[in-house]
Amino acid sequence: MQPISTKITQLLDIQSPILAAPMAFASTADLAAAVTGKGGYGFVGAGFDTSEQLKTTLGSARKTLKIADDAPLPIGVGFLGWICDMTEASEDPRIPTVLEEKVTAVWFAFGNDLLKYINTVREYDAKRAHKTKIFCCCNSVDEALRAANEWKVDVIVAQGVEAGGHGSSHSPPLLNFIPAVKAALPHGPPIVAAGGIATGAQVAGLLTMGADAVVLGTRFLFTPECQYTEQMKNVLVASTWESTERSGAYDQAFQTDFWPAHVDGRAISTNDVMKDFKAGLPLEERINRYKEANAAGSDSHLIMWAGVGVAQTNDIRPAADVFEEIHTDAVKTLQSAPVLLKSVSDRSAAPSPPPARPAARTPSPRRQQRVKLFGCPIF
Repeated sequence: MQPISTKITQLLDIQSPILAAPMAFASTADLAAAVTGKGGYGFVGAGFDTSEQLKTTLGSARKTLKIADDAPLPIGVGFLGWICDMTEASEDPRIPTVLEEKVTAVWFAFGNDLLKYINTVREYDAKRAHKTKIFCCCNSVDEALRAANEWKVDVIVAQGVEAGGHGSSHSPPLLNFIPAVKAALPHGPPIVAAGGIATGAQVAGLLTMGADAVVLGTRFLFTPECQYTEQMKNVLVASTWESTERSGAYDQAFQTDFWPAHVDGRAISTNDVMKDFKAGLPLEERINRYKEANAAGSDSHLIMWAGVGVAQTNDIRPAADVFEEIHTDAVKTLQSAPVLLKSVSDRSAAPSPPPARPAARTPSPRRQQRVKLFGCPIF
């Protein structure tokens, strides 16, 4: 595999700037390990897991990667701030357990006081040699500035509005967001682009725009390692460009409507969860219809978080194969880009000579005779 070198690959000591997103109810130890094992970097989502469950997950990844028990584990764990508000003050705080496993990165997102948990990591690491890289998900330039300048995080994750799962309804598209963050933080921490990324060409484009890595979530849902059921994956495969929509309706039905202001979710919207919401059904009725459908095994109310890139994939393949394809395509795209500059350079450095003038024709004998008679050529 041809390595791609960026500030992120150097920071994490990896070969590819392609990361697997931390997705609660979707990412698994096998998925994260598959991406890390191929030279990228895999995250798992903590979600509502207990400390013991997270320890089991990380232990499984460690075993798959054949990493010694006392060695750093090249896997990251993503935490949701509003869930940490409940768990870290409980009798089962999860952050210390994860840090004890020597993960090399943690990711914090969607909380009203993320600095509190960032400091928890730093205080833990201050007592040992191993240092954990801190990723912070940001949905605006202002958030990125605060995370970089005030919180001093190691990595900024710039999440565009295209992203599946949860994010801000006010986030800019990545095409605008990445250059804006780069301009605001020219000497800041590495930037990871997140949202709607499904192909190697998109990866290459974002890297040339200023991103130091990309994180893919939806693309890795189309893998056997993903926790989604076969029924859910069949719906994903059949999805189109019009199949996703941002809304708070999914969390209302799922009874997880505790997110910070302006944070909602992008999911598959071609089902009755959105139909019930748009029909104006009362919340209690929508919740009951959701529960009844799921108890019956119906796909009418499935909640499947997915980004706009869901339409670009139509098959289920192993995560390692998906990773290799995207990395290879990104390399090919990056290698082909200089041709555009070379062609322009060649034209300007060696301009084409002006077209040669046609050779003068020898006048016909008759024309020569006319010149002699009248003193001038006759045309």
